Amino acid sequence: MDLLHNLALGLGVAVSLQNLTYALLGCMVGTLIGVLPGIGPVATIAMLLPITFHLPPTASLIMLAGIYYGAQYGGSTTSILVNLPGEASSVVTCLDGYQMARNGRAGAALSISAVGSFFAGTVGTILIVLFAQPLTLMAQKFGPADYCSLMALGLIAAIVLASGSVTKAIAMVFLGLLFGLVGTDVNTGAQRYTFDIPELSDGIDFAPIAMGLFGIAEIVVNLERHLTRTGAIKVSSLWPTSDEIRRAIPAVLRGTTLGSVLGVLPGGGPTLGAFSAYTLEKKLSKTPQMFGKGAVEGVAAPEAANNAAAQTSFIPMLTLGIPSNAVMALMVGAMIIQGIQPGPEVMTKKPDLFWGMIVSMWIGNAMLVIINLPMIGMWVKLLTVPYRFLAPAILLFCCIGAYSLQNSTFHVMQVAVFGVLGYIFVRLGCEGAPFLLGLVLGPQMEEYFRRAMLLSRGDPMVFLERPISLGLLIATAALLVLMALPSVKKAREEAFQEEG
Repeated sequence: MDLLHNLALGLGVAVSLQNLTYALLGCMVGTLIGVLPGIGPVATIAMLLPITFHLPPTASLIMLAGIYYGAQYGGSTTSILVNLPGEASSVVTCLDGYQMARNGRAGAALSISAVGSFFAGTVGTILIVLFAQPLTLMAQKFGPADYCSLMALGLIAAIVLASGSVTKAIAMVFLGLLFGLVGTDVNTGAQRYTFDIPELSDGIDFAPIAMGLFGIAEIVVNLERHLTRTGAIKVSSLWPTSDEIRRAIPAVLRGTTLGSVLGVLPGGGPTLGAFSAYTLEKKLSKTPQMFGKGAVEGVAAPEAANNAAAQTSFIPMLTLGIPSNAVMALMVGAMIIQGIQPGPEVMTKKPDLFWGMIVSMWIGNAMLVIINLPMIGMWVKLLTVPYRFLAPAILLFCCIGAYSLQNSTFHVMQVAVFGVLGYIFVRLGCEGAPFLLGLVLGPQMEEYFRRAMLLSRGDPMVFLERPISLGLLIATAALLVLMALPSVKKAREEAFQEEG
């Protein structure tokens, strides 16, 4: 009965005119940035963080969430029609989606993608509803030592699941931790790494870092790539054949299951879900030679996986305050901007925000099916806008957003500095997501570590004496051992083999 009462509360919040408007706005913007290559949800949400200052907390989070899962829908449209992924998780959809379109099955590919995404998004939201309360109740039993161990596990998991070099992922996490130390020590009041710059006494603002690393750097990289567009394929019938439906259903179910699991894990998310689902389908298929030539499973499974992962990645963020990927780290930043401390107390102290946001995901997924299929023609026409015109507009928006934080040019300079740093990361083949997770979790981890040491009078055995903390540390140690095994290294490479 409590669950029904909470869902009724959430429905009342989500269907208010204001929140419906922001959900629709988020879905539209998400679809737009999913369609347009070279922007992505991380950069967009980073640029929109300053706007959330002036919005109610529930409306701002509903809008940002809509942008995130809306981008997963939009990215598939251009992947299928013009062989150009608008979003990283849609890269794998190009392999078979575009071939289906060339074979005259563009409408079927788009329909399977949209319906599979809707199903996966709905399942992901149901999982949030089912697991939110038990996880929150469990989290309320956590002490400072348990939280510190949980964050250590999150950072190690982020390294294991990061694509590319493990060494680079470790370096990025530690670099993020170091940047998180800048500012005033809350216990002693001492200045740390501020270099006598007054603006750094409160630490480095989250929004300029995100805008620079993911906004400015992405613009420069995409201008270098000289993004090209192939001719769009016209869409006739949207109806798939009975054989396509028969083959797509089990692929959607498997993709939804795999994506739901990978979305919860720190460092996971839609991209890992999509690539892993495609690899799994190829291994299970009786005709693996058809993959890359228009296999319907190669569209259904990745699209279901990336949407399921997008939804379930909200579970650790909403219940434990632990972001599982870069977008969730930005969502944590948005909550902090609104004066909300992420974690288990959100459900008890802000039930209208918590349940309103969850119910809005159901509404948003329904909106996205309506937005995407009838408006395919309009989204494809947007691809005719040259990126050299989009880039200056995005750059200007970043600078205006940074300046509006505190009406200070210092924040604009910060965006520029982190833009250069982000570009260096890209050139070195380093992911920005582990850096952002280290930056967000680092200060919280330090705070819980010091609190645990104060309560135990300096005895480090407190981390082993508490059963929850001990269990989490054992899981962390197991991950470190697994990371060194050759079979795990091979599995990591295979999960991202199509990305290169």
